[in-house]
Amino acid sequence: MIYNTSDIQKILPHRYPMLLIDKIIELKAGEMAVGIKNVTFNEQYFQGHFPENPVMPGVLIIEALAQTGAVAILSLEKFQNRTVYFGGIKNARFKKKVCPGDTLKLVTKITKLKGKFGIGNAIAYVNDEIAVEAELIFAVE
Repeated sequence: MIYNTSDIQKILPHRYPMLLIDKIIELKAGEMAVGIKNVTFNEQYFQGHFPENPVMPGVLIIEALAQTGAVAILSLEKFQNRTVYFGGIKNARFKKKVCPGDTLKLVTKITKLKGKFGIGNAIAYVNDEIAVEAELIFAVE
């Protein structure tokens, strides 16, 4: 099942301009989610990052990966209508710049979920090449 923006907004509290996922193409509640972000030149941050050489800020790619992981966690019945926050980011590596016209495939696998805390391995791809990878720590409130 594909989840579009309106479906995602039923799970996540994020809204434009901070909702950084266009759709979820795969979801296993509590285990993993795969999201898509179509990066367009109309994104507000490209006005200043960098006007002559537009690059999606790495922190926003990490945020998109975290939102993807949050969808996986919040899809569990026990966490519905809650909010997921960052608990930490480890071993973030930025390997390929992301530019207007790119499609980000966001894969976040929840490797540990205990109580209100979780850990996920997250990888963002552009054309099957790793753009960003990180370990994310989640806290559910």
